[in-house]
Amino acid sequence: MTWTAFLVIMAGILFKMLTSPPSALVEWVLSKFALHPKLDPNEVIITFNGVSLGGEEKSEFIDFFNDAVFLERNHIYPGNEEKFLHPETNVIPFVINVIRRNKEVNFFVYCEDDNIFVVKQKKKKITSYSLRSESLKVFTI
Repeated sequence: MTWTAFLVIMAGILFKMLTSPPSALVEWVLSKFALHPKLDPNEVIITFNGVSLGGEEKSEFIDFFNDAVFLERNHIYPGNEEKFLHPETNVIPFVINVIRRNKEVNFFVYCEDDNIFVVKQKKKKITSYSLRSESLKVFTI
């Protein structure tokens, strides 16, 4: 009788957790698949035109990047990856190199007058999306 009650209670707890998981668990799972993740200044290296940013500039840029509003994902068709990684533009990108748990992700942030384009490279997979942030548009070194 005791084992039956114990199993019924455990099954009820398991059912409750599966039907409505805690918000912390949901946030953790969704952050694993986020296209525009929140970055930690301690895990990134930012370079602009071959010069590494540090200190206040680095943390300010990361704050602006984290606060930027995601607009839309740009579709990349097979064979066009190189055009997104090295576009024909005069804009020099900010390169953000993120290293988390032996995984390396590179972000190329192109701040133009009207839009901010981000190209995310993780191993050989490339994704691109647009952001809106007035702070990133006027950010200077």
